[in-house]
Amino acid sequence: MKLPGHDAIARQADEHLVTHRVELPKRVVERPIRQVLKRLAMALLVLVATALIVWADRDGYNDNSDGTVDLLDAFYYATVTLSTTGYGDITPVSDAARLTNIFVITPLRVLFLIILVGTTLEVLTERTREEWRLNRWRAALRDHTVVVGFGTKGRSAIETVIATGLKKEQVVVVDPSSKVVDAATADGYAGVIGDATRSDVLDRAEVRKARQIIIATQRDDTAVLVTLTARQLNRAAKIVAAVREEENAPLLKQSGADAVITSASAAGRLLGLSVLSPAAGMVMEDLIQQGSGLDIVERPIIKSEVGKGVRETDDLVVSVVRGHRVLGYDDPAVGTLQLTDRLITIVRATPGTQVAPHMRPLPRD
Repeated sequence: MKLPGHDAIARQADEHLVTHRVELPKRVVERPIRQVLKRLAMALLVLVATALIVWADRDGYNDNSDGTVDLLDAFYYATVTLSTTGYGDITPVSDAARLTNIFVITPLRVLFLIILVGTTLEVLTERTREEWRLNRWRAALRDHTVVVGFGTKGRSAIETVIATGLKKEQVVVVDPSSKVVDAATADGYAGVIGDATRSDVLDRAEVRKARQIIIATQRDDTAVLVTLTARQLNRAAKIVAAVREEENAPLLKQSGADAVITSASAAGRLLGLSVLSPAAGMVMEDLIQQGSGLDIVERPIIKSEVGKGVRETDDLVVSVVRGHRVLGYDDPAVGTLQLTDRLITIVRATPGTQVAPHMRPLPRD
C-alpha cells in the first residue's frame, strides 16, 4: 500500500480544512448590487419628493436662523425629518404645512425607513428561510446517495446512477473545494464543503441515513480514510470506491468498501484492448457509456426463468449473481436459475430513456 506517513496525511487534512457548511441548489435571485442600487434610488426619490413638497409650501415653514426657507433648507429639512433626527431649527408653522407633515411627510418618513432597513430585514429573512429550508431538507433526506469527490470520476458515476431514475434531490456531494460544490449545486445537487475524512463533515451529509456512498477522491490514501470513516458511521450502506493503484484495492475492501474500481489499470486495459482490436475497444467503451448503444445491467430473475439454463433466457447473460458469488455464464456451478439469483446482462439502450428501476447499471470506472 503506497500511503504517505502520518505527517503527510495531517498536512493534507490541513490543506483541505475549510468551513464546513451545507449548500443546497441555488434559486435564481436578483444580484445583490442591483438590489442595493434599486433601494438607493428609491430612497433618493423619497428624499427629493419630500424636499420639493416642503419647498412648494416654504411660506408655511420657519427657519430659526433667517426666518425664510430656500431650496437648500427644504432638502435639509427633508433629510433630518426622514431620518427622524429632527433638530427643530426648521418647523412647520402654518396649518397647511402641519397637515402636510401629518398626512404626507410622515408616511414618506415611514417609507424611507423601510427602504433603509429593508436590506437588513431581507438578509435576516433570507437567513431564516435558508435555515428552515435546510432543516426541512435534513428531515426529508434518507436512503440517498453520497458522492465524495466531484471530479471526473465522481461526476460520471453520479450521472450513471441518475440515469437509473434516481432524483437529483437524493444526491449529496462532499468536496473540500467550495468551487466544486458550487458547480454541484448549479447542477441541482446538494453539497457539503469539507474534508470527508472527518466524521462531522459526513454527518452534515447525513451519511448515517444514506443507502449508498460513492468515493471518488483524487488520492488513494484519502479514499481509505473516507471509507473507514463512512463505514464506521453507516454499517449498512453500500460503499463503492475508486483507486488509482491496483495494489491498494485490497486495503479499500478491508476498510469496508463493497466494491473497488481501479481506474488506472482499467484505463490501461482498455488502451491495450484497443491496440489489439480497435473494434473490441469500441464495444467496451460503448458498454461503459450509460444510456446509449449497449448497456450492461443487473436485474432480478423473473418467475418464468426459474429452472431454466442461462442460455434459455431472452437476454444476453454474462454472469449470474448467487448470494455473494458472481458466477460466469459457463460456470458449471450455475446449473439452472434460481428465484433468488440476479443476472448481469447486456441490453440495447435507447438514447434518452432510463434504465428500468429493477435493473441496476454496473459500476463504471
